[in-house]
Amino acid sequence: MTPGASDAQRLFIGGEWVAPDGGHYEVIDPATEAVVGWAPEASRDQVHAAAAAAREAFAAWSRTPAEERAAVLGRAAEVMRRNLVPYAELAQAESGATTGTARGMQVGVGAARFRRYARVEPAEEPIAPQINEAGPFGRAAVMGALAVRQPVGVVTCITSYNNPWANPAGKIAPALAMGNTVVVKPAPQDPLSVYRMAEALQAAGVPPGVVNVVSGSGAQAGEAAVDCPDVDMVSFTGSTAVGQRIAEVCGRGMKRQLMELGGKGAALVFEDADLASAVSGIGTTFSFYSGQICTAPTRVLAQRGVYDRVVDQLAAYARRLPVGDPRAPGTVVGPVISAAHRDRVESYVELGRKEGARVVTGGERPPCATGFYVAPTLLADCTTDMRVVREEIFGPVVAVLPFDDEEEGIELANSSDYGLIDYVWSADVARAFRVARRLRAGGVGVNTVGRNMEAPFGGFKRSGVGRDVGSYALHAYSELQAIVWPG
Repeated sequence: MTPGASDAQRLFIGGEWVAPDGGHYEVIDPATEAVVGWAPEASRDQVHAAAAAAREAFAAWSRTPAEERAAVLGRAAEVMRRNLVPYAELAQAESGATTGTARGMQVGVGAARFRRYARVEPAEEPIAPQINEAGPFGRAAVMGALAVRQPVGVVTCITSYNNPWANPAGKIAPALAMGNTVVVKPAPQDPLSVYRMAEALQAAGVPPGVVNVVSGSGAQAGEAAVDCPDVDMVSFTGSTAVGQRIAEVCGRGMKRQLMELGGKGAALVFEDADLASAVSGIGTTFSFYSGQICTAPTRVLAQRGVYDRVVDQLAAYARRLPVGDPRAPGTVVGPVISAAHRDRVESYVELGRKEGARVVTGGERPPCATGFYVAPTLLADCTTDMRVVREEIFGPVVAVLPFDDEEEGIELANSSDYGLIDYVWSADVARAFRVARRLRAGGVGVNTVGRNMEAPFGGFKRSGVGRDVGSYALHAYSELQAIVWPG
């Protein structure tokens, strides 16, 4: 089957909507298994053309006053706000998100990120003068200095499928605010929303070539967007395995990198914890986007005295969650992104059984007529050597392990290749902060799974390189330049 002219999405290159060299591929609704639309297959040459357009646009955009760049971002946010419902309907169809998630956490957060970076921040920081004595570099002088943030150049943004609005917005908006130009390569599963974002930016007056969007069903488009000589930086969200391959290519060209990779968040629940708070927080692994979120507390470490209660309450929580059509008002758990990913998650549950974990609840496929559903699943009596404890599953699966004392809990939490976000629940605030400071993770939630969206976000170990969010994202998409002069 081939798409009609009205159904077929075009690439966005140099301010023009361009027919793809490679034709189109189907985008599938994870809930209904129906075709949502037809995404374009960019050729390698077209990806390089997008990077060349970004390179050509960079000089003028980087010299555009920050206030004017910010105004474009603000207007784009307003376009997104006005079109929230149709944008959210498309995002829901592509990603399988529930209605509340599609409107609030996808399009709503995406628009909010553009509004955030429509706020101009200083790009220069004065440095205290230094007295230099006479020597081989000149006469004695009082040397002044400025630290100036300059844009990196052309940034390739490779985005994840779990949020086709918030994730690309979190890359594009700060990159543009700093004066960079971008080539966006969305996830193959849900790329159509990113083209709507490009339309919003075009309507907001972004100059041709400043934003380019190319897509593809396989690896070709992404590889071309990484190795292209016109690209100065790659910002990637996705698996650690793919991130490693991208980093190898970037290393050969000394390209800057921002990598937000996998996670296997530890949630330490101490005996004095508010268990209702802990269970509802950990339960977001089941309820929020079917566990397809890198920050999920998927590895629960419960102190021995409350271990059985934590297991029982988590199981009860999981069993209460309605699973099904994400468009239905009462649905909490929708589908995962694809049949292949459903099969992958199910294979991990079966692996857990073979490794000796006890399946307390879940583990079966929900009886839905269509769609790629996985039941919220709780694995208990796990040990640290199990793959279900060590590897990122990226689905509604939680593994629970016991620990005896604070030292053991910290040791177990840190015995992971990942280090994105961990969590601590304890009524003893001093202990909670003491433990938090010893966890090898880029972020720690103390008695919460909430986030401060101005705090730095990024991972230790195999969870990534660099930090973004808030002002830290502006720093990530910039180079520091020193300007020095004699007083």
